[in-house]
Amino acid sequence: MKRKLVISDIHGCYEEFNELLALVKYNPSEDRLILLGDYIDRGLKSKEVVEQVKALHEEWGVITLKGNHDQMFLDSLDNQDDSTFLYNGGLDTINSYCGVNWFEDGFTMNRFQEAKQFIQKHYGHHIDFLKSLSYYHEDDEYIYVHAGLNPLYENWKEQPKDNFLWTRDVFLNNPTLVDKTVIFGHTPTINMQETEDIWFTGDKIGIDGGCCFGLQLNCLEINDEDGYKQYYVESKNKRRK
Repeated sequence: MKRKLVISDIHGCYEEFNELLALVKYNPSEDRLILLGDYIDRGLKSKEVVEQVKALHEEWGVITLKGNHDQMFLDSLDNQDDSTFLYNGGLDTINSYCGVNWFEDGFTMNRFQEAKQFIQKHYGHHIDFLKSLSYYHEDDEYIYVHAGLNPLYENWKEQPKDNFLWTRDVFLNNPTLVDKTVIFGHTPTINMQETEDIWFTGDKIGIDGGCCFGLQLNCLEINDEDGYKQYYVESKNKRRK
């Protein structure tokens, strides 16, 4: 079996992502890399992360799932919901795509609309890629998803798409009702335990180390010989403190 490497919630942390790939000695011709979404917002290099993830998907078949932040970006570009995007770190994504001086005279909604038009004009290939992202991935042993599964749905594949991106308490506090382990991100593991390390429980594995909040970026390795291995790199923000 190929070694499986699972990473989630990169959030524009481009250097940490590449440092983590180097730490695990990622070999795209031999390893199966699975990314659980939230490539943008809060970190400083969302554009670079999306470009790299897109290339990994197209060149090596890397599994790329959609996160709620990726969908918020798309919704804002489509003029459906700007406030949620901006409230959740969207300006960091705008600065990554348009340059840190885009709002040098101060933030205005007119200038924000111009930023969205700029991104649509010059980065349509990124938008198309984010639109194409899957909501889940499944193999013989695991279900991979950004946020989780809603146990109110007997057939988890029939849950609303927003549940794949946003669900939290109803997933964390109840059995999953599936016969496979669910690997997810979205909720920083420090919210479920005393550390930002990977969180293991009976039917769930949480891997979001909260890198964009100054904690760490985690990678879960799954292999036949040793079962699970954990790797992480600390946030660059943490190192500057």
